[in-house]
Amino acid sequence: MTNPFAVHIPDAELEPDPLDPAQIVSGTPEVSGKVLWESPDGRQIRGIWQITPGVVTDTEADELFVVVSGRATIAFEGGPTLEVGPGDLAVLREGDRTTWTVHETLRKAYAINL
Repeated sequence: MTNPFAVHIPDAELEPDPLDPAQIVSGTPEVSGKVLWESPDGRQIRGIWQITPGVVTDTEADELFVVVSGRATIAFEGGPTLEVGPGDLAVLREGDRTTWTVHETLRKAYAINL
């Protein structure tokens, strides 16, 4: 069990996490992030993720996230389109295929279950 902790998300130092070029639809988006906690079995991950403007595709995990800064439109293949910005909480389902249009550099705190 890890000790309790707190992180000021807007100021957290993130590490580059290069995108697979096949995921980039347009622009030159750059991704960075930081894993803050991972369960011993690797099936639960908590962290911070950031992406600069552009359009990318992704296949989602079971995730809950809260946007701290920035704005994006998340279009789900065969499903809804979400507009997210600061203070918004969103839930993604494992296997959902999405297209993210990032309007302003987006930073989120997330909890993923694998």
